[in-house]
Amino acid sequence: MSDIIKHECGIALIRLRKPLQYFIDKYGPLYAMNKLYLLMEKQHNRGQDGAGVGNVKLNVEPGHRYISRYRSVDNQPITQIFKKISKKYKKAKKEGGKWFNQEKWLKENCAFTGEVWLGHLRYGTHGQNAIENCHPMLRQNNWKNRSLMVAGNFNMTNVEELFDILTELGQHPKEKVDTVTVMEKIGHFLDEENQRIFELHKDEYTNAEITQIIEEKLDLLQVLQRACRDFDGGYAMAGITGAGHAFVARDPSGIRPAHFYADDEVVVVASEKTAIKTAFNVNYKDIQEIKPAHALVINTKGDYKMEQFIEPLERKSCSFERIYFSRGSDPEIYAERKTLGKLLVPKILEAIDYDLENTVFSYIPNTAETSFLGMMEGMEQHLAKRQLQELRSAREDDEALEKLLSFRPRVEKLVIKDAKLRTFITDDAHRDDLVAHVYDTTYEVIKKKVDTVVVIDDSIVRGTTLEKSILRMLDRLEPKKIIIVSSAPQIRFPDCYGIDMSKMKDFIAFRAVLALLKETKQENILDEAYQKCLISDNTENHVKDVFAPFSYEQISQKIAELVKVDTIEAEVEVIYQTVENLHKASPEHLGDWYFTGDFPTQGGNRVVNKAFVNFMEGKEVRAY
Repeated sequence: MSDIIKHECGIALIRLRKPLQYFIDKYGPLYAMNKLYLLMEKQHNRGQDGAGVGNVKLNVEPGHRYISRYRSVDNQPITQIFKKISKKYKKAKKEGGKWFNQEKWLKENCAFTGEVWLGHLRYGTHGQNAIENCHPMLRQNNWKNRSLMVAGNFNMTNVEELFDILTELGQHPKEKVDTVTVMEKIGHFLDEENQRIFELHKDEYTNAEITQIIEEKLDLLQVLQRACRDFDGGYAMAGITGAGHAFVARDPSGIRPAHFYADDEVVVVASEKTAIKTAFNVNYKDIQEIKPAHALVINTKGDYKMEQFIEPLERKSCSFERIYFSRGSDPEIYAERKTLGKLLVPKILEAIDYDLENTVFSYIPNTAETSFLGMMEGMEQHLAKRQLQELRSAREDDEALEKLLSFRPRVEKLVIKDAKLRTFITDDAHRDDLVAHVYDTTYEVIKKKVDTVVVIDDSIVRGTTLEKSILRMLDRLEPKKIIIVSSAPQIRFPDCYGIDMSKMKDFIAFRAVLALLKETKQENILDEAYQKCLISDNTENHVKDVFAPFSYEQISQKIAELVKVDTIEAEVEVIYQTVENLHKASPEHLGDWYFTGDFPTQGGNRVVNKAFVNFMEGKEVRAY
């Protein structure tokens, strides 16, 4: 989207199901490393603030390191991490010679040569972009079965509550953030599961023998059942124990995505199906979704099962995944985005008064291209119906009929982002002028004061890029009218499950409502909603009351007024997708709380009510 927001994260997990020597002989020693690199690169859209890779070796003799981990916050973190891992392989090959192709020697002399791999891509939604905030997080212990590495795509709405639970258990968490609380809570119940098995067998076996028994009998599903029951949020969490047990757990509403593929050689998990498809060249039909409220659990032998670990809620998988975040090369997402564009056609035709001859269509940014294609497909269908009507009317004006039959909607590449331009000027007076030139345009393709320009975007969040850059740039072309079309509905409420949208005043739709309330002398509604939020038990989202007095069209019209600065001469109109059409385009993915305020968990209501209280009290802080 043209309004940049940080969002989501990406996970990747590989479990080799055969002995390492099998893969060395068949594919070479670098097989798993290369596959994880592909899985992560094909999901780099999910996180560019940092990355991390963890690896666990199975059946390593005491005295040898069995867990390896690298994390990076460099400009190209994935590349930097795998360069470092590759250096270790090169060094081992030089030192080992022929032994480099022997499993035992390789494991004992080279890091990142284990059978279980975990990768993570980070977009920071909380805290500084420091290496300490990068996943995988590591909880080390001298007992392999108690060591734990965790990486996830998640945000918890009840971190305070989880922190208090940990302290009541007797722990002393080092930070009050969800990454630490999640890992420590899982780690606590992992310790208890270890202890439970130990108590069962301590009178029959030696401690060394019990360690092996724990590896065989450890019940990760039970650990997750106990650890995750207090979680409120959206999550797809992956973890590996030091002994090589692995899991990927998905939240009860299916908010965050997770998919897996398995055959006799590997089990692979990723946030996006396309990454698995590309990295392992498998059929889409063989890639399965990890169901909401279910966990994929892999034991130390490589056997896997997907089982429910928590009570499911109504399915509310994130619709922003479909609109923007996930790669559009996924066939289902591609089709849904095209449909989103096509469903906007009736509103656009009304806005241009059905004058296709004097309308030019374009899109911004590149991720909006698919919805643009759907929009143009809809325009072509409208034109075909019109042509058919003319043919049936048996008109005698051959010239006019020929003109109609040969006509095609006008499409131009109007908006181009100048990726090299940097807004280094610091004073406010000049910064806005520089920002206005971040985008460039194609000149002399618009009929001045005659044409209407229609530009489709994935979503309009803050409206600042429209106001400070895109509209100014398009107005220089001197069109009669500029229509900005959003393939997503109006974003009215904060997201608290993985996307960095947490402050009410960041949303152009909310600012539009504030202006409407002031104009209509209904500002008392703000105070009434504020009082409700202060005493709320969070079973309801009281911020809905603020939007209730106005129609969808009134808010869109006010947004157009807000983003049109005084220097813009063209008429400006903003058209948003409707929630109803969003559900038509993506009927299996109904997570729409940022548009409707219908949060899937109570924690979501807590966050939106708190965000509104923060706004009313002038607090510039996050709501979770």
